[in-house]
Amino acid sequence: MEKSMIDTIREKFDLRETDIKTYSPLTLAFMGDCVFDLYIRSILVANGNRGVNGLHKDKSNLVKAKAQAEMAEALQELLNDDEKEIYRRGRNAKTASSAKNADMSDYHKATGFEALLGYLYLQGKEERLLELVSLAVAFYQK
Repeated sequence: MEKSMIDTIREKFDLRETDIKTYSPLTLAFMGDCVFDLYIRSILVANGNRGVNGLHKDKSNLVKAKAQAEMAEALQELLNDDEKEIYRRGRNAKTASSAKNADMSDYHKATGFEALLGYLYLQGKEERLLELVSLAVAFYQK
């Protein structure tokens, strides 16, 4: 079995393994935001070489809170109990900032979505992460 990216990073930088379930939901969302952004950028760039402004616009349409909230809602029935709990913790997390370009309901759902993605990434569950991102993007592009 191939090592996950996070396992490779831990090994390369001699980082200790931690219990991800003890991480705050906002820490998980911090990681999930980055992971989702990277996946979306990878998808867009793999579709062909084009102008950066167009790439940025398309990326922004997929990573904005409203889009993530809709993706999160679409995925709910596909999540196992553990994933639902992580999503719920992220959605209910108290944030110090307010949403810039989204209503608070969408912002909280997006935070839950990002927390779930961060959790899966840090757990080394890349197959599940890819499955959920693929389903979410396919749903949103309908």
